[in-house]
Amino acid sequence: MNKKFIYIVFSFAFSVLVAGQTKVWSLQECINFALTQSLEEQIKQLEVKRAERSKTSLIHYWLPTVNFAGNHSYNFGSTIDPATNGRVSSNILYDNFYLNASVNMLDFKNLALKSRSKLELEKANAERAVFENEYKLQIAESYYQALYAQELVTIKKEQLKNSKNNLDRVVKEVEIGSKPKSDEYDMQLSYTSEETQFLESEQQLKLLKLQLFQLINKTDVAVNDVLLEDFNSQLMEDEVKNPKLDLAAINYKLNKKSILQFRSNVLPTLSAYYQFSTFYYKPLNQPDIIVSNLQTQLQDNKNHQVGLQLNIPVFNGFRNNKQIASAKIETEKAKVQMTFERQQLDKQLVLENEKKKQYQQLQKNLQEVVSFAKLSYRTSQSKFESGKIEAITFNSVKNQLLQSQYDILKNTLMLQFTTIKINLLQSNSL
Repeated sequence: MNKKFIYIVFSFAFSVLVAGQTKVWSLQECINFALTQSLEEQIKQLEVKRAERSKTSLIHYWLPTVNFAGNHSYNFGSTIDPATNGRVSSNILYDNFYLNASVNMLDFKNLALKSRSKLELEKANAERAVFENEYKLQIAESYYQALYAQELVTIKKEQLKNSKNNLDRVVKEVEIGSKPKSDEYDMQLSYTSEETQFLESEQQLKLLKLQLFQLINKTDVAVNDVLLEDFNSQLMEDEVKNPKLDLAAINYKLNKKSILQFRSNVLPTLSAYYQFSTFYYKPLNQPDIIVSNLQTQLQDNKNHQVGLQLNIPVFNGFRNNKQIASAKIETEKAKVQMTFERQQLDKQLVLENEKKKQYQQLQKNLQEVVSFAKLSYRTSQSKFESGKIEAITFNSVKNQLLQSQYDILKNTLMLQFTTIKINLLQSNSL
């Protein structure tokens, strides 16, 4: 009784330890982790931040531009004194100081730049969404391949156990003379082949898991202890809104804004300005001339100027016309690209929806095949044990069962993967 109790406790502790070592990963967990570790995702985030900082509101264009300027200069030469009609020295030192402030009250270029900066932010967000969408598609496909290999290993492992039991039974029956030695050879060959295939499947599973976790930049994981969770997703009947369509539409709007920006170069600009200035001068090599000191002159020579300035471009060598013509061509290209992206998405969605429909049609038939294959396998097992059929016939029935299980597994996972792919193409979150 004590030994049995100890065995139960030991078995429970071992199962808890194994369960604690196994880490279950879902597709959503893989995607979430990948987006936090991807360096390209970090670059896209920084690009969005840069666009946010670069975005300017209209009030920024209305704020005045203020600058302070000063110059120190010398004037050398001579001039005619009208009082004496004689030539006198004009060597003079000048110090001039200016404080200028100006505001563009009407500037069409600023309006175009404001609209463009807003679109640049939208473009950065759209480019990030395109990257994330394509990255999710890559992860989902890699996850599907690894999950399919994992489920195949599970099926083959269970079947390998059955084959081992049948082999052991045949060996015993051959020893007592109830079955011929050829049955043992046939079962041994079948078991060895299945064992080899099982090993190959395990190796393939490990490689596919490694590829998956390398794709999501998770390197500190023991893939042998990882269990991938089966995925299920429902197709959401939402309006198709792929981020590629958004990006193409934004590029089209940006090119239209470029045309407005170039056209604004030939439109008038109205500015208001204010200037405060003062100066100091001192004749050189003229000791008989008395001038006020620096502070007095700066105080006495103050000058204020307020005004409006209208700037009307007249001619710029036709450069602006060439820029406008080029921008129009780029806009037309962006419009065609937008139509192209829509066509490509529509084609892909039609194809994926047709695949999904076909997988759904096959599912019922494959389930029936598996049901009949299981029944056939059970009756063949009984016939084989009673000696009514040979090992070769029994192995053939067993292979049919395995093939039917592989087929329905692949169809089921492809149906789920196609649903997820359609969701991503429609930009529905997983």
